[in-house]
Amino acid sequence: MRTPVLPTRRRATTAHPHRQALIALCLSQITSWGIVFYAFPVLATAIATDTGWSYPAIMGSFSAGLATSALAGVPVGRLLDRWGPRPVMTTGSVLAVASLAVVSFAGSPAWFAMAWIGCGVAQAGIFYKPAVAAVTAWFGAGRVKALTILMLAGGLASTVFAPVTAALMQHLTWRETYLVLALTLAAITIPLHAICLRSPWQPPPAPSRGQAHRDRLPRTPQFIILAASFALGAFAIFTALICLVPLLQEQGMSVTVAAWALGLSGFGQVLGRLGYGTLVKHTSVTGRTAGVLIAGGIATSAIGFVSSPVSAVMALVLLTGALRGAFTLLEATAVADRWGTSGFGLRYGIFSLPSTLAISISPWAGTVIASWLNGYSALFGWLGVVGIAAAFLAVLATYFARRTAPGQLASAFESDQNAPLRIGSAGRGSRLNFARFPARGGQSGQESALGLGRLGRLGRTRHTRLRPETNGT
Repeated sequence: MRTPVLPTRRRATTAHPHRQALIALCLSQITSWGIVFYAFPVLATAIATDTGWSYPAIMGSFSAGLATSALAGVPVGRLLDRWGPRPVMTTGSVLAVASLAVVSFAGSPAWFAMAWIGCGVAQAGIFYKPAVAAVTAWFGAGRVKALTILMLAGGLASTVFAPVTAALMQHLTWRETYLVLALTLAAITIPLHAICLRSPWQPPPAPSRGQAHRDRLPRTPQFIILAASFALGAFAIFTALICLVPLLQEQGMSVTVAAWALGLSGFGQVLGRLGYGTLVKHTSVTGRTAGVLIAGGIATSAIGFVSSPVSAVMALVLLTGALRGAFTLLEATAVADRWGTSGFGLRYGIFSLPSTLAISISPWAGTVIASWLNGYSALFGWLGVVGIAAAFLAVLATYFARRTAPGQLASAFESDQNAPLRIGSAGRGSRLNFARFPARGGQSGQESALGLGRLGRLGRTRHTRLRPETNGT
């Protein structure tokens, strides 16, 4: 009687921690992003009015925190690879709560900036980067679906917390509001990270023959240009997000209406992530990257020059939110789709460093550029051009990838998810994983072109033979 029952229980205990961890990460991303990031655009004007500090200085402090988050991303990636998400994200939550408490009590611009720098270190441990690394490792081949669920939840952060923050401001000062939000962050995220992230974590294996090449990937033209593309795209998209409230106020809307528009943008972000799976099925990785960036550039420019009717403005806000949602999933899957999941935490940290730095300067840069251009409408037009330039770089990165030396092809795209094949009877030890080169658009059309188009060049003989690789060969 026990024999058929035990395997079922074993499977349940194996699957349950991953589902529990995913639910916990979804809830923590809503709370962390909503409180540590999205509350600030709603409160920034009130902070400047109450304290008398300059608006650029306040935005500069927030940017300093985001820049710190970018710089901390690589060492946090190493810690994630070694120890897993549970200790990293729990520590990040504790630090975020303490830093927000200091923000609420800051009596000078210097203390305010230092508190946000502390928040920046915490952000590296609680925002998407560690959550994406955890989901990618735990869900393997099913990571796209799990990441979509995670980012769908995260997209609700502004929808929930922008109106909540505006409502708190109706009854509290900005300092009291931040203190209430810090206590909320502590009550939700610390238990979630400490208790629910118990799924098994396997540190990266010892360096292998392919490890040296994987370590060289960040220095390849494709990696560098693609990282630059995502950095420009992130700058355009998130500068538009941060500056949405002052833009709408400049167009004559109240702060409450602008806060609701920010929340609507978050709802659009959810819609964009809901549709991402369909986008993946019908496009190549380069096609969807360039398409999202071009559409985002056009929509961003449009929102800067359309001030009425309000319904048209809100429709554009919803559209830009949807494109931002798709972009965040593009960025989250960019490394795994092109180079596999081995050492993902560190490699994703390196790849996303320029993007995070670009996001970090967006609050300050948006304010300064708007002053140079004499208004936020002109800023949004300029950001649209930046987004289109990012699309050009994404296509250029694919061009460089197609010029990759055949001997480097296999290890560049080697994945830990599938068994490799040895190519050629007198071959050079090259490896090719056919699972990385799908026949249809799906995961990576770029990899399809690279894989099958150059198969004949990888062997010395005219008729290449394929056989499963065995240990010791």
